[in-house]
Amino acid sequence: MKIICYFIGRTKESYLREGEAIYLKRLRHYWPVETLELQDVKGAGKLSSEQLKVKEAELVMQKLSPQDGLVLLDEGGQQMGSVAMAKWLDKQLQQPYKRLIFLVGGAFGFDQTIYQRADAKLSLSKLTFSHQMVRLFLLEQLYRSATILRNEPYHNV
Repeated sequence: MKIICYFIGRTKESYLREGEAIYLKRLRHYWPVETLELQDVKGAGKLSSEQLKVKEAELVMQKLSPQDGLVLLDEGGQQMGSVAMAKWLDKQLQQPYKRLIFLVGGAFGFDQTIYQRADAKLSLSKLTFSHQMVRLFLLEQLYRSATILRNEPYHNV
């Protein structure tokens, strides 16, 4: 199964882009993984937060197929430790999905259509992080999960 991380908007900070590239390269040793940056909505500054969420949802829904598993990175999502996440991810990868999509949304969260379509919601922390940082943290945790599942030493370092 292929893992794809959808990111709404771009990472502006070069040090975060470098970190994303490092973990993406490491992850590809374990699974076929890619990232996809969805373009920012044009004229976003003129839209209300609700209108923006609807437009972002339209962008995401165009990219999904019915056979995809969709996991939202959401502050209200399930929190778990790294070992539990590795076990959870292993179960997800056994599902009959064509692709497992992790979605990091925009600054205002997700529209209800995305919540209704989602198969799972994960929260990386009770703390609030910028969406740019969440991207890096997600890739690192996916890599950590891979090493846990393979019983490799990264998790204990």
